[in-house]
This record gives sequence, C-alpha cells and structure tokens, in this order.
Amino acid sequence: METEGTRTDRLGLLLDQFDKAREMARVRLTGLGDEEYLWEPAPGCWSIRRRGEAATPRAFGPGEWVLDLGEADIPASEYAEVGRQAAGGMSVAKIADDWSVSVERVEQILAHTGAPEPDETPVTTIAWRLAHLHFHFAGGWEWTFGERRREPKLLVDFTPSAALALERFWALIDRWRDSVAAVTEEQLDTVGFSQYPYGSDPDDPFVAVLSGANLEFIHHMAEIALLRDLRRELAG
Repeated sequence: METEGTRTDRLGLLLDQFDKAREMARVRLTGLGDEEYLWEPAPGCWSIRRRGEAATPRAFGPGEWVLDLGEADIPASEYAEVGRQAAGGMSVAKIADDWSVSVERVEQILAHTGAPEPDETPVTTIAWRLAHLHFHFAGGWEWTFGERRREPKLLVDFTPSAALALERFWALIDRWRDSVAAVTEEQLDTVGFSQYPYGSDPDDPFVAVLSGANLEFIHHMAEIALLRDLRRELAG
C-alpha cells in the first residue's frame, strides 16, 4: 500500500527507515580517514587491533586485525530484552546461551527489582563501531539468506584502512538491503527465518529481526556521528 508515495506496508516501512538511515550514514561518513577511524577518545577504548596487541580477552577475527570483545556479560541496557525473552517463553538456559553468560547470571538479572545498574559499555573507536556493524550484518545475511553454516566471527577481515572498510561495508549493506526487499509477507511472519546464532533470531518472527537490525544500524551510526563531531571540536 502507498499513500502519496509513502509505503505503509510492514516491509515498506522498514525498508524506508533503513534507506533513510543508510543515506544519512553515508553523508556522515564522507571523508573519514585512517587517523580519525582509529582515534581513541579515552583510555581503555575498544577498537580493532593487531592480533598480538588485542586489549580484550575475547577479541576475534579471521585475519591479522581483530575486534575487541570483553568478558561475557549482559549490559544493563539489555535487561529489559532479557525480561522480554523470558516472558516470551524462552528458557533461562537458552537465554544464557544466547548471551554467552551463566544461567546464574540470567537468574540474577531476572530477579533484579531495584534501579537499573549503570551501563558499563566501554568507549569505542569509530573503527570498532563500524566493524561491529559489519560483523553483525555479515552474520545476519549468512544465517538468513546464505548457507547458514559459517561462523559470523570469521566472516569479516577487519582492516585499519577506513576507505577499504567502508568499501566492503557498503557492499555488504547493499546486498542485505536487496535480499530483504525480496522477502514475502509469509517470510516476515516466519519464526526462525533467520537462524543468526548470536541473539534471539531463531525464536523471533523475521519482521521483529528486521526491526532490530534497523535499530542496530541507527544506534551505531549515531555513535559514529557523535565521535566524528567530538573529534572535530577537540581539534579546534
């Protein structure tokens, strides 16, 4: 359905939202150079690093450069999502497996009744944010439209070159968008249409997965835009 050129069907709304976010992100990433891409705005940043220089215990990647990843935990900003998973019938063991934490940790969060704990998500570089999105969408495509067998953490060869990273990233995003545009109404409602192993995708209808992917894209691109603004202001 269209109203004066605006689609109002579910897939149309999600595609239009994604297209607008993608357009804004391309503009905001124009001119990104290697120094800014790897700029660390605070001590202890997460970034991409050479394998032998990784600053975190679970850094991953198939090549010379790996993406920082700390000890497994669930950030406070995701407690509500854990609650929704439990309310939707997901077992504590499955939730723990999805988040790579212990059953005891999930039970602790579900029993949490006080004020939310501070979110201790680390400060990151632009390189980390972009690489995180690349890994997320590469895995999402593989486990929805691809062969559904390759480990997502081995799909992206991270690079210290901003230009190369962006070239590879936009090619992937365009492939994701083209594949999503061909999804049928039946597939939108299919639980487990995406089998992406890191998260609740196998237990969700695909329309919910798409909504979450849009939010992931918007969230991280907003963080990247903020980092670019901050660096420009600090540089005077």
